[in-house]
Amino acid sequence: METIKAVFWKPDPQAQMRKCNRLIRENTRKLERDMFQLKNLESKTRQYIIQASKRAQRNPSQAKQAAAETRTFAREMVRIRKQSSRLATSKAQLQSVQMQVNEAFSVRKIEGSIRVSTGIMKDVNTLIRLPELTGTMRELSQELMKAGIIEEMVGDSLPDDALVEGEDEEAEAEVDKVLGEILKTPEVPGTKIDAESTAQEPAESEADLEDQEATLAQMRGRLEALKS
Repeated sequence: METIKAVFWKPDPQAQMRKCNRLIRENTRKLERDMFQLKNLESKTRQYIIQASKRAQRNPSQAKQAAAETRTFAREMVRIRKQSSRLATSKAQLQSVQMQVNEAFSVRKIEGSIRVSTGIMKDVNTLIRLPELTGTMRELSQELMKAGIIEEMVGDSLPDDALVEGEDEEAEAEVDKVLGEILKTPEVPGTKIDAESTAQEPAESEADLEDQEATLAQMRGRLEALKS
């Protein structure tokens, strides 16, 4: 019946608004799930850092290996927090879009016409580039174009590198800040690795290295899964 109506009459504004709100809610819930997973991942990473630090205290012969592990896990923590911050910003943008969309439909109901909103266009064009939201945001943008709230999206209006996660080496100051926060010390003893002293340390066991690499691979896999 709705399909037949669409052929002979213009889309129902109330139906359009309900569909837009439904899509926005779906995107919001997706971001909230991802943020919850990142929070759990951050908690586990914190425990890995603490465990490595305690192992260094219990067994001085493993101090250098444990120090290297704490810094490696701290770098992962920095990445997790950056992604969490990006998702929180995206959620705020989505909420802003929802308020502006509802306002636009309210104005249309009163004035009988609707105005193109450059603010909504900017937010939608930013959100549509998020890997987590690409599919449903494209659907939302199509609905907003049908309603006349936004114009056709310009694909290159946002630089590609604006949303690229920083995969290069994190600044050592950020890593030190994370370690100081978690281990409750301004400077974490043993975190700076001296090449000469490292050469004098006993060789690390292959089993320990494999465990560390497996843990990091699992963490990075989860981060990539959240982006896809």
